[in-house]
Amino acid sequence: MAVFLYLCHMEKENVIFGIRAIIEAIQAKKEIDKIFIQNEANSELMKELFKTIKQHNLNYAYVPVEKLNRMTTQNHQGAIATIAPILFQKLETFIDNLVEKNENPLLLILDQLSDARNFGAIIRTAECTGVDGIIIQKTGSAPVNGDTVKTSAGAVFNIPICKVDHIKDAIFYLQGSGITTVAATEKTEQSIYDVNLNQPVAIIMGSEDRGINPSVLKIVDQKAKLPMFGTIGSLNVSVACGAFLYETVRQRSL
Repeated sequence: MAVFLYLCHMEKENVIFGIRAIIEAIQAKKEIDKIFIQNEANSELMKELFKTIKQHNLNYAYVPVEKLNRMTTQNHQGAIATIAPILFQKLETFIDNLVEKNENPLLLILDQLSDARNFGAIIRTAECTGVDGIIIQKTGSAPVNGDTVKTSAGAVFNIPICKVDHIKDAIFYLQGSGITTVAATEKTEQSIYDVNLNQPVAIIMGSEDRGINPSVLKIVDQKAKLPMFGTIGSLNVSVACGAFLYETVRQRSL
């Protein structure tokens, strides 16, 4: 019931419409999740908005006006922004504090996972398995919206999430902080069951269709996969993530 009530509240409070209002929200450093812009809109004010979006490296998409009209009945001027219902953590501060107080941190990195429901399911599993924090990229990642909140069963409010400009930079920072990075990928012969997860570790999951970016795979400490015994070659990303996290729990409970 609490999650449902929050969703009702969020629908009213977490949407900004109007070009000038969105520009002001960006300049005020609001946690903008995504900006929806009407196809072929090219007014001078819209150009100013687009310039501001680029300067702040924000996630945006061009959509038909019909979609904007479904999102609000107000005069949106061809632009609507959604605001995250949570406050994102600053990576460096979060990691420094975590390493100082936790001898065996467990982190989860999502490399441009784009489906909000998969994101919510992963957050729920992460919270249940004791993950200390989740790291996502500002662009290309699923938003924290109503679908995310609902699918996570409210777990999104219980686990810190860091938003970074580039996943690779986050990985370098983790490695410099003594945290081993393990990528979930089919492009390896090593099973997850052969990886030592009873140490400071960050597990990396890729997008639903492309997996982990090749440039990310080049810099991780280890790669691991789940053994497959059927004719289907892969699992849904949220299911695979659950298997990786529960193997971590198993190893740490021995």
